[in-house]
Amino acid sequence: MSTEHPQVLIEVENLHFSRGGNKIFDGLDLEIRAGQITAIMGPSGTGKTTLLRLIGGQLRPEKGVIRVDGLDVHRLSRKELYALRKRMGMLFQTGALLTDLSVFENVAFPYREHTRLPEAMIRDLVLMKLEAVGLRTARNLMPSELSGGMARRVALARAMALDPMMIMYDEPFTGLDPITLGHIVELIRRLNDALGLTSILVSHDVEETLSIADYAYVISEGKVVESGTPKTLAETTNAWVRQFLEGETDKAELLTEKAKDYLDDLMGERRA
Repeated sequence: MSTEHPQVLIEVENLHFSRGGNKIFDGLDLEIRAGQITAIMGPSGTGKTTLLRLIGGQLRPEKGVIRVDGLDVHRLSRKELYALRKRMGMLFQTGALLTDLSVFENVAFPYREHTRLPEAMIRDLVLMKLEAVGLRTARNLMPSELSGGMARRVALARAMALDPMMIMYDEPFTGLDPITLGHIVELIRRLNDALGLTSILVSHDVEETLSIADYAYVISEGKVVESGTPKTLAETTNAWVRQFLEGETDKAELLTEKAKDYLDDLMGERRA
């Protein structure tokens, strides 16, 4: 893992975002450094996937700034935003493969959509990407014929198709058996280092995530609760963070959602 201090690729400053009246981010600040694997962790419902969508420009913040490679994402024109997105790879939680296309055609899809490369070159590039994830021989299979781990690796090959500067991983370990999970963990680390990528890894799988992360943020209630290297987080004195990282259950009230009084919530409309 990197021990240097590379340049900041992504800056999130004073980010505010709400959905359905619920405050998701309330002044969030964080930085993603180039060449590293940065983990964004926290309990379910804390906005981890929402943060990826904000970075990619799919959602707009109420307040705050997100810069990617020096560009203010939400001030870009549509054309400029599309150009920036070509430099971002995304691995969705479900893989999101196109079910009517073969493995080969799924990986070829970005080339056909965004380039005018000849078919012979597309073939070579697709096989190279599939070889990188260990699935070159599966190129003629359909998504329905793949295991969960294989589908995740095909999706990763597709995410790498246009040689992005960064890849965002949305819960890449969900639903995988222990052996497959171990392969995916190793693959993310190996590809990040071999290709000089910047990786953002959103997950609540603590052990697997911290085993490959260079730096991690733990978020809750719209803000960063703790951040640092895996070693730094392991030594935290913050009770909430320790509970999350170690999976303690004897202090469950620390993770209980803050809400109005139960009776008031039930009777509110009747009393009005």
